Amino acid sequence: MSDMAVTREVFDQVMVPNYSPADVIPVRGQGARVWDQQNREYIDFAGGIAVNCLGHCHPALVGALKEQGEKLWHLSNVMTNEPALRLAKKLVDATFADKVYFCNSGAEANEAALKLARRYAIEHFGAEKTQIIAFNQGFHGRTFFTVTVGGQAAYSDGFGPKPADIDHVNYNDLDALKAIMSDRTCAVVMEPLQGEGGIISPDPAFAKAVRELCDQHNALLVYDEVQTGVGRTGELYAYMGLDVVPDILTSAKALGGGFPIGAMLTTDKIAASLKVGTHGSTYGGNPLACAVAEAAFDTVNTAAVLQGVKERESWYREGLEAINAKYHCFEQVRGKGLLLGCVLNEQYQGRARDFLLASMEEQLMVLVAGANVVRFAPSLVITKEEVVEGLARFERAVARVVNG
Repeated sequence: MSDMAVTREVFDQVMVPNYSPADVIPVRGQGARVWDQQNREYIDFAGGIAVNCLGHCHPALVGALKEQGEKLWHLSNVMTNEPALRLAKKLVDATFADKVYFCNSGAEANEAALKLARRYAIEHFGAEKTQIIAFNQGFHGRTFFTVTVGGQAAYSDGFGPKPADIDHVNYNDLDALKAIMSDRTCAVVMEPLQGEGGIISPDPAFAKAVRELCDQHNALLVYDEVQTGVGRTGELYAYMGLDVVPDILTSAKALGGGFPIGAMLTTDKIAASLKVGTHGSTYGGNPLACAVAEAAFDTVNTAAVLQGVKERESWYREGLEAINAKYHCFEQVRGKGLLLGCVLNEQYQGRARDFLLASMEEQLMVLVAGANVVRFAPSLVITKEEVVEGLARFERAVARVVNG
């Protein structure tokens, strides 16, 4: 091991400048706590952006990693492996789906979903049926196809010609969706709760109507559950709480509890369009990722953990209400389960990042979702003590911003 001094300056020397990370460099974590190079302790309300669903170094995940790490890491899809088949069986048994495709990230899961939707439509209804409809402010990943389907042009502009036949309407705007849907529509892609777009919940009537419109036009309904899936909203997948069943669902982030893995889930009928050779992934479904994901999935998919998410949501809401009663900076707290957004009021418009930076000063890790929303996506098993301590730090951060 090299003993070179690793500082924030090294980032600027050796890394492509597409990120602007904090000065703090964490070196270890336990539960919802993280320690930096100077051994300062932080409370983690960010969860690696909704990834660390069981916090840091959960024994079930560490155990699975060590055990599988001594057996097999990688084979390629010329063969299959036991962890991948066990995980796929569990996903199928727990959801609407019959079939699973594994990859390494949410973007890859969405890429697979979009390719499948197009292929299925063309195969069953002809070459004209290619329109994909998605929602403004939606986020579906950073590959060129997924970022174009995402609803923020700023992320897809400037790279040359975009994949074609993709349209956007406002989330929760049924009339706008009706106006552009036709029998040429191959898929509607939506998050069952918009994450990056500001923690926006779907109107339940809207969610149901989208399903009906898809049926009417023989279009597939694709649910991007990369951020909402695997317990985040208090259901195993958010579609279960909306009483709407999609045709294709994508999962990643929390699925591996911090180890990179993605999955696309669908029905037998639709899956049949991805015949041998039509799509693939070198690492997708590798035994190491699948063994860790299986441990994460087994741990989260219990009544105790899922019920616990709803209980923890109430701890946050009560704590945030108390803070806001003193400092009057949030218009509302949006979201569901442990994907929550504190929406800044008129007075603090555009200042979400100030709250994030003040939180770091108080040794608390939070996120933003756009310029006006402070986002929390903590561990699903965060303790009461960690929530209370974290909210005390958040209150001090809020005071810093409010008092200038």
